[in-house]
Amino acid sequence: MSTTEQSPEETNGEAGSAKSAERASEVGDKAQPRDAAGTAPAGEIPSFEVTLKVRRYDPERDEDARWEEHHLTMFGTDRVLDALHKVKWETDGSLTFRRSCAHGVCGSDAMRINGRNRLACKVLLKDLDLSKPITVEPIKGLPVEKDLVVDMEPFFAAYREVMPFLIAKGAEPTRERIQSQADREVFDDTTKCILCAACTSSCPVFWNDGQYFGPAAIVNAHRFIFDSRDSGSDLRLEILNDKEGVWRCRTTFNCSEACPRGIQVTKAIAEVKQALISRAL
Repeated sequence: MSTTEQSPEETNGEAGSAKSAERASEVGDKAQPRDAAGTAPAGEIPSFEVTLKVRRYDPERDEDARWEEHHLTMFGTDRVLDALHKVKWETDGSLTFRRSCAHGVCGSDAMRINGRNRLACKVLLKDLDLSKPITVEPIKGLPVEKDLVVDMEPFFAAYREVMPFLIAKGAEPTRERIQSQADREVFDDTTKCILCAACTSSCPVFWNDGQYFGPAAIVNAHRFIFDSRDSGSDLRLEILNDKEGVWRCRTTFNCSEACPRGIQVTKAIAEVKQALISRAL
């Protein structure tokens, strides 16, 4: 379950503040001795200045979204998520965003970082161009509830509609359903989806058409359509054989580039299209 960072009193708030304070204290103790080249002494994590430019929106007081800049001292091991935590815990407790595992597995902290859909917990600050402000804004195509938090219900509604679960006929087996490695490999790639919505919210068709299923729903349909143990492929293909289904894809490859798990999303969509054509023939 993801956590929405909304107020300083939330879970982990005090622990986070203490951790940040401890780190700041350590920096103060260690930061003086640097050589002529400005490099950090042996054993010290290098620090650098970062300008974080966050798109803010509070429906209770804002008519329109606004940009807000924060100047931070960060470290070589920090990620964008750490910078957001620093702002929330030390500067502005009203900053709101989702996060949970912080290890690229839960998918709850998907956002647009420097114009690209990414997971905040996977982007190291040192890998970005620090000579410019780092822009952080909510993913596109879904209603913004507050700051970086969007309403995920339209996304999950499309996901539920493709029946993302095993449909098996016959009596319940007395042991596990056996599947060969070759059969598993057919759909192995699409089992990696973490439902972060990075692919769907990077799709221009989804931005402009609120009815399109979107890449993530099709990826999760693919996972079962090509599962040799499943008996519901025809049902899912019929659902996706719709003007708002797979045929709305324009093959821009935005989804494949945005996926933090490296899933070949465009290829999976093409395979579902091919399955529909083969079925028709």
